[in-house]
Amino acid sequence: MRDYVIGFDGGGTRLKSGAVSAGGRIRVPGLQPTGFHMTPPKMMKALTDEVDRISAKMGAKPKAIGIGFAGFVDPQEGVVFLPGKIKGLEGFPIVERLRKAAGVPVVADNDGRLSIYAEASYGLARNLKWAVTITIGTGVGSGVMLDGRILRDPHLGFGTQMSHIVIEGSSGRLCITGARGTAEMTCSATALAMNMRDALQRGIPSVLSDAYFRDPASVDFAAVIRAVEKGDRLAKDELKHWTESLGWLLVSAVHVYAPEVIILSGGASNGAKHFLEPLCEQVNSHLFRYPPGEPVPIVLSNIRNHQGVLGAAALAWELVEPNGTNAD
Repeated sequence: MRDYVIGFDGGGTRLKSGAVSAGGRIRVPGLQPTGFHMTPPKMMKALTDEVDRISAKMGAKPKAIGIGFAGFVDPQEGVVFLPGKIKGLEGFPIVERLRKAAGVPVVADNDGRLSIYAEASYGLARNLKWAVTITIGTGVGSGVMLDGRILRDPHLGFGTQMSHIVIEGSSGRLCITGARGTAEMTCSATALAMNMRDALQRGIPSVLSDAYFRDPASVDFAAVIRAVEKGDRLAKDELKHWTESLGWLLVSAVHVYAPEVIILSGGASNGAKHFLEPLCEQVNSHLFRYPPGEPVPIVLSNIRNHQGVLGAAALAWELVEPNGTNAD
């Protein structure tokens, strides 16, 4: 039996988990639903149950545990500022309590920052020094590596708050930040679904009309992509508008952080064959950088379905092996 850590990815809709080797191999994966009403006691139970399940399967306790959450995350406490996402989690000392319950070291961080940890440790940024990750799912997350370093600041947000860049300030939906038209409101998978629902509610014809009026929640990002594949005019138009908004976010990412590459992940990246080419064209035709005309690659993560778990695990391995290792 080889040593392992446990990585947890506490997203807005799901809690992913897995036993992860030092080389990034995932064993004993897990998946549970989350949501706004998943209170801290329920979250604690989900975490401890998974630790027990994975430990039993692996035949030993993990060496350490890493957890990723949205919001502003203190590594030794947990979420310290996250209004409106998971009820009651803000300020709850989940790291300390899980450490006591599991009897092993535990650390937490923002899920966007963990996305760049995953890419730097196991993915497409392993041999790079300048990279940006953008995760597109329920919300928008981001992670940044500058000159080979993944930085933290006293306010806990460096590189993780690309979701709050304003894209459509005069007309967009209201964000949790109090601004309108942020990337979270315009570029997330949820944003595309909400725009499609708005149009369907107004009676614009679509192959999704009947499904919408039976169950509005059935019109999610995946449903819009399926409609695009059927040639639906409304879905194609909404996807085009959404892609343009995402493009402006990535233009901003290049101008702010000067990455060698932008790595996309999250649920929306699974539909990238329908938007990646025009996205790259838009971004690289609006860059102001040196040398002029040199494009910035925009690529899909090759670990995108497990990026959160792997990022949390990479952080946990730092507790065990501070100098790092890539051995399996």
